[in-house]
Amino acid sequence: MKVLNSMFAATVAASAFAMPAFAADCPIRVGVLHSLSGTMAISETTLKDTLLMLVEEQNAKGGVLGCELEAVVVDPASDWPLFAEKARELLTVHEVDVIFGNWTSVSRKSVLPVIEELNGLLFYPVQYEGEESSRNVFYTGAAPNQQAIPATDYFLEELGVEKFALLGTDYVYPRTTNNILQAYLQDKGIAAEDIFVNYTPFGHSDWSKIVADVVALGADGKKVGVISTINGDANIGFYKELAAAGISADDIPVVAFSVGEEELSGLDTSNLVGHLAAWNYFQSAGGEANEAFIAAWKARMGEDRVTNDPMEAHYIGFNMWVNAATAAGSTDVDAVRAAMYGQEFPNLTGGTAVMLPNHHLSKPVLIGEIQEDGQFDVIYQTAEVPGDAWTDHLPESAVLKSDWQTLGCGMYNTQTQTCVQTLSNY
Repeated sequence: MKVLNSMFAATVAASAFAMPAFAADCPIRVGVLHSLSGTMAISETTLKDTLLMLVEEQNAKGGVLGCELEAVVVDPASDWPLFAEKARELLTVHEVDVIFGNWTSVSRKSVLPVIEELNGLLFYPVQYEGEESSRNVFYTGAAPNQQAIPATDYFLEELGVEKFALLGTDYVYPRTTNNILQAYLQDKGIAAEDIFVNYTPFGHSDWSKIVADVVALGADGKKVGVISTINGDANIGFYKELAAAGISADDIPVVAFSVGEEELSGLDTSNLVGHLAAWNYFQSAGGEANEAFIAAWKARMGEDRVTNDPMEAHYIGFNMWVNAATAAGSTDVDAVRAAMYGQEFPNLTGGTAVMLPNHHLSKPVLIGEIQEDGQFDVIYQTAEVPGDAWTDHLPESAVLKSDWQTLGCGMYNTQTQTCVQTLSNY
């Protein structure tokens, strides 16, 4: 009997070593942290719906690690401090294995201390200002070198814009992005007095004076262009005022970084034809993968519902997380993080997204022209561009490097060869 017990114990021990280091508890909970009310609901509700679709599709494939996925949805209601509370709730009460969420940078900054304290994992799907690198965040939206800088180059090189109006909502993303763009434009020879910068609150509605100021910028006959980091439903009033003032894209072109198909679906686009947006995805991009994604979305949500860039970012990030968890044999945050580096997944626009050691993706840059039907005609597209956590266009950032895979550091100073800090405290 002792021999049999010893053999049994040895068998159990051998089996234990063959099992993954961290067993997944079923169900695997996926946190969804997007505003379903308030000024950002116009953009974020669609991302909640996207996650529910992705979870449902994955469950139809058998889930992850033999477990069904369960989406846990909370509403931070466009209230930035509430994002932190809801993130804590997801991690401590609902014990989610991963969070997909946020839109604005101010909401992400609110969440950062919580997920770093509790070692959560956040996939952030929206273009942002860069100048950040957290070991607990994978940034699947565009960094400035994957959106703002290429769009500015297009204005300079293709449209001959000589004066720039940088219009943004008053929070972290527009202010930091515009700081980068001001430095970049001046390096390109644009005089400081030819750059007009203006910020407005979330939900701003009276655009008459600001539009008049933009028009006045071109009184000397120089070509004026608007770079818009206006977020949320304030875009509706801005574009309506442009139309009311009789300003066409030929007169003063606008390139937007936060206006996509979802935002345009609520507007009369007849007077917006020709204005631009810069993203890494448009619904109008061709290809079988995109057609299948659109068909699945419309079958679930209805023919009138459109797709957009942050949806593709969630699509890529979610599938990379699934593949990383499968490769790691675990949903443990540290194990998944280690398996994320080098993960590849096909873009919906063709090509392949790759997760870099700085927690950013390589992604193509697309510029689209607004059409009357609220879709975009893609007029410019690059190959995959690696996302930069730290811009080369601000002196204090140009010396920084993010490499969580080999250096274990998000702010590595290449001059002093030291890690400035390993957790975000920005």
